[in-house]
Amino acid sequence: MKVLISDSLSAQGVTILEKGGLSVDIKTKLTPAQLIEEIGQYDGLIIRSGTKVTKDVIAAAKNLPPAEIRLQRQSIPLR
Repeated sequence: MKVLISDSLSAQGVTILEKGGLSVDIKTKLTPAQLIEEIGQYDGLIIRSGTKVTKDVIAAAKNLPPAEIRLQRQSIPLR
């Protein structure tokens, strides 16, 4: 599964994702147009508070069927 991280995330967080079998690309400070252009090649998007996910971004996320799109707020213990 290929995932885009569009906001800052600790190296430790990235390592956890990669050890979980995800292919991770980090592209921060994307404009809304750039995010819409990029998101179609990814199976997931990880954001924090900097990226705004609009209906246009969701529409461009072709690898995420509508049933798969979920909004979550989750913390992962690092211990």
